[in-house]
Amino acid sequence: MHSEKTILLHVCCGPCTIYPLKKLSSEGYEVIGFFFNPNIHPYSEYIRRRDALLAFAYQKGLKVIQEDRYLPELYFRGVAFREDTRCFFCYEMRLRETAQKAKEMGIDSFSTTMLYSRYQKHGKIKELGEKIAQDVKLSFVYRDFRVGWKEGIEESRSKGMYRQHYCGCIYSERERYKF
Repeated sequence: MHSEKTILLHVCCGPCTIYPLKKLSSEGYEVIGFFFNPNIHPYSEYIRRRDALLAFAYQKGLKVIQEDRYLPELYFRGVAFREDTRCFFCYEMRLRETAQKAKEMGIDSFSTTMLYSRYQKHGKIKELGEKIAQDVKLSFVYRDFRVGWKEGIEESRSKGMYRQHYCGCIYSERERYKF
């Protein structure tokens, strides 16, 4: 059984985990990471992000749940013909899976490192997280982790961590080249 201050934190990569882990730990949370990111493409990128996260987690003593399920078809089926709203589907897919895993593990709250990025739509993530939490009778812990953006970048660079250049999906990779 987990304590009331245990939180399942959806994690997308090592660099984006640095500040949220520090912040939540400083608030007294026992943080457990959950790596579920079927949006990441291609597979080699998925592996690089996962492995960088696991190396960071090992250094920090962070337990990470990762199910070796690379499911890009789940993501593609959800966004096909809805590419303009793909981020909302992606947020919901990953938050819902995190909430379900938290429920299964007997953890009362969840959050996400997506709230660290200055490029994500925080209002939508918060809204979805709260709705999903209500659906599954858990708490969604919203924090604006963007305040630690610079700190996380500096630490990830000083550690020589792999730092990606796009959000994760094939569309965001394309957009980084401004086609």
